[in-house]
Amino acid sequence: MQPFRHIAITGKPNDTAVIETISGLVTHLENRGCTVHLDAGMGTGITGVPAHASLEQLTETIDLLIVVGGDGTFLHAARRIATADIPMLGINRGRLGFLVDVSPDRFDEIDAVIDGRAQIDERLMLEARVMHRDEVVARSLALNDVVLQKWNTSRMIEFDTWVNGEPCNQHRSDGLIITTPTGSTAYSLSGGGPIMHPGIHALAMVPICPHTLSNRPLVVSADCVIQVRVQSAEVEHVHMSCDGQTNLPLTEEGCVEIRAASHQLRLMHPPGHRYFDILRAKLHWGDSSRPC
Repeated sequence: MQPFRHIAITGKPNDTAVIETISGLVTHLENRGCTVHLDAGMGTGITGVPAHASLEQLTETIDLLIVVGGDGTFLHAARRIATADIPMLGINRGRLGFLVDVSPDRFDEIDAVIDGRAQIDERLMLEARVMHRDEVVARSLALNDVVLQKWNTSRMIEFDTWVNGEPCNQHRSDGLIITTPTGSTAYSLSGGGPIMHPGIHALAMVPICPHTLSNRPLVVSADCVIQVRVQSAEVEHVHMSCDGQTNLPLTEEGCVEIRAASHQLRLMHPPGHRYFDILRAKLHWGDSSRPC
């Protein structure tokens, strides 16, 4: 792998810890001879580096994007540059941090990635389309999940699902999570969904508080197209989101199609990264010091 020399940095705006980390990172990278660009939304509080272009514009000149913050910041940035095939490295200034797994003080790990000694992790992404009479009326990408859930009613909602055009289930629940392996440790995990290794080419359909106990999480091939049709009387009570950040409108007599996106995310890790080390650390597996 060739070293990275043209690097963009983005992070959570107006966060003191993030700004301090980025300031130190910019100095470190420039001392190593890298050309550093800041996302226009990150210009405040950082001197000496111009921030006059958005990430979408910077993708034409950079070969690596560094995200400083938490997983939410990383998800937002991933959707913004998803079609540009720019590798991403996450530096953790948030809380849990499944995606941003480099500590801000580990310049040795950052240097290893910059020098081309990174481990590359190809991550599946989703494309959600809102269809109405065979026309796409709205669409968005997601790295973690697409969620349909009730939002302004205490009653359950009713909807039907198909997989590759084959009837799957008639649901009465609080909603449905369609997740990638990356998202399987996010909202889906709280809903009782399976943890999927990121190398698996699969999607999971996880019901939210289903009415029947037989309505269980279902894992399908990522080659499948999942269709969801909400009953017309329920549409106004259903909220649809991608990664919990981008909202899509639903239409009466329309449906939602979710499939694997044509682009995958290239996630960079420092040498020695091990997926199950991350799981054990974040989920406290095998931690005998924690009470039952």
